[in-house]
Amino acid sequence: MSMSKLSRHNHIYFRSVLILLSPAKTLDFETPAPLETHSDPEFLEDTNTLVEQLRQLSASELSTLMKISDKLGALNASRYQTWQPSSDRDHAKQAIFAFQGDVYQGLDVASFSKEDCEFAQDHLRILSGLYGILRPLDLIQPYRLEMGTKIAKSQKLQALSANTLYDFWTEKPTRAINQQLNQINNQTIVNLASNEYFKVVKSDLLEGKIITPVFKDWKNDKYKIISFYAKKARGMMAAYIIKNRLEKVEDLKNFNESDYIYSDEQSDHNNLVFIRK
Repeated sequence: MSMSKLSRHNHIYFRSVLILLSPAKTLDFETPAPLETHSDPEFLEDTNTLVEQLRQLSASELSTLMKISDKLGALNASRYQTWQPSSDRDHAKQAIFAFQGDVYQGLDVASFSKEDCEFAQDHLRILSGLYGILRPLDLIQPYRLEMGTKIAKSQKLQALSANTLYDFWTEKPTRAINQQLNQINNQTIVNLASNEYFKVVKSDLLEGKIITPVFKDWKNDKYKIISFYAKKARGMMAAYIIKNRLEKVEDLKNFNESDYIYSDEQSDHNNLVFIRK
């Protein structure tokens, strides 16, 4: 059975906030996706340009560039050598089902209905070092390329004319976000991405207000951000917005998954702080 292609033009957009997430290093391309519907990444031509350059690097050169083990360097060298310019179901999978890891454990896409996935397609964007920005149902191939990678460190990548991936992607992710804000008739961005990935967004060019939820746990007699728990909570917040079709910032304050509660005292206009004791 072939996968059905999702068209931008047949969507009925619901008014709701737009969510930003980071990708994950851990991938699952073995488990079949529960949904056949898919779309193509918006900046696939740029992705292929990156791959064409990266495939010049040896496994050891990739390990050095990305600060990863020899084993992971060899794996990713192989991925780039076997890369396909366009994606199909034989060697690609929708991003939201391929990404694993702490954030995506919290997102728990396995609990999504078909309608939740379709809603997420319009209201969730995943920032990516290799793809720039992804919709949940965009087909991706296995990769690892963190946004913070300093590509200028390799002389073989000089043709990219960029020192970092932030330079390479320039304003493209930001323009895509603005376009989607206009489509969904909302000017609120809920930033659940890590600092490393959110830095690719040009905040001063965004046509919306950025709200960043912050999750703190009680440890050593004070509330502090604990990475593992915070990542999982960001995924849970994304799922909460999607499943409840939330429209306003005020609605976010009712989030109480895994015993987190909103702290008005610790929050401000741009950061909503949730605490757990």
